[in-house]
Amino acid sequence: MKRIVFTGGGTAGHVTPNIALIAKLREKDYEIHYIGSYQGIEKELIEKLGVPYYGISSGKLRRYFDRKNFSDIFRVAKGFREAKKLLRQLKPDIVFSKGGFVSVPVVMAAKRCKIPAIIHESDMTPGLANKLAIPAAVKVCANFPETVQYLPEGKAVLTGTPIRRELFAGNRLRGLEFCGFSADRPVILVVGGSTGALAVNEAVRNLLPTLLKRFQVVHLCGKGKTDTAYNNISGYVQYEYISAELSDLFAAADLVISRAGANAVCELLALRKPMILIPLSAAASRGDQILNAESFERQGFAYVISEEELTNETLLTAVNEVYDGRDNYIQAMKNSKLTDAAETIVKLIEETVGNKTGEVNAD
Repeated sequence: MKRIVFTGGGTAGHVTPNIALIAKLREKDYEIHYIGSYQGIEKELIEKLGVPYYGISSGKLRRYFDRKNFSDIFRVAKGFREAKKLLRQLKPDIVFSKGGFVSVPVVMAAKRCKIPAIIHESDMTPGLANKLAIPAAVKVCANFPETVQYLPEGKAVLTGTPIRRELFAGNRLRGLEFCGFSADRPVILVVGGSTGALAVNEAVRNLLPTLLKRFQVVHLCGKGKTDTAYNNISGYVQYEYISAELSDLFAAADLVISRAGANAVCELLALRKPMILIPLSAAASRGDQILNAESFERQGFAYVISEEELTNETLLTAVNEVYDGRDNYIQAMKNSKLTDAAETIVKLIEETVGNKTGEVNAD
């Protein structure tokens, strides 16, 4: 039986693509193991799947001066020793990494143990963790066409991001019923991310009197971000977050307003949902969401509003333009070659496992 070790963690975005691949590889009778941090979000998500989970020491590698950088060096070194010991015990045929700082010692340990490692980069430009891991990898899966130029020649493979299978199982009527909506008016789904997006939440609420003349709005506000002042408004419902019913809400949505995290936008692409993206500003991030959004805009998948330009007027213009032109956005997404990422990556894993040196032609 072929054996694979997955790694990645720190945020759900570093885990959910692995979960999509785990489902595919189980069908191919792979023995699956997972290495993550001791108590990171990945531990809970992976153990729910019944996958053997192993925790290692993990430190955050910062681009700026911080005294914790010195102590975290020792945590990373400890994580490398623990990962190397685990890999020698498990003897996997391959390691697959979705990123996050816990993945760095695992990928480096894989190279030391002469185990091929494939890593996946979600954002337009590689984050620090993947920058450190790339030299130890045999292949690097990229999410955006523009990312290839930032990766070593011969290692880059344009794949897109694996999408959780359950997102495709949504039912529009169940989604409408869950929200108490009617079937005779279109639905806008607003997704602010797991922590919510204050600027997006405020802009949507300010515009509600106008939006609700034409649309129904389901608003995922983020933890602690619901507002009782907006309860019991016909055609508008708000939730902190949704789990089990999320696929039904996507199925019910005619248009989605979202931040521009890589996994979020790739899910919308796979589901072919016309989207308005409001990326996190450069002042609050390393700018990856801005680049993600710009790429989707260039490819005809999305309408983009910068956070600095977000007003009632710009949002209303975007909503009307995207909804009225939704067929064009849907057709552009149908023409994309990045909507079957899980199959593409599984094929790459299979090819790599089939070659004892880990050197494959993935073109």
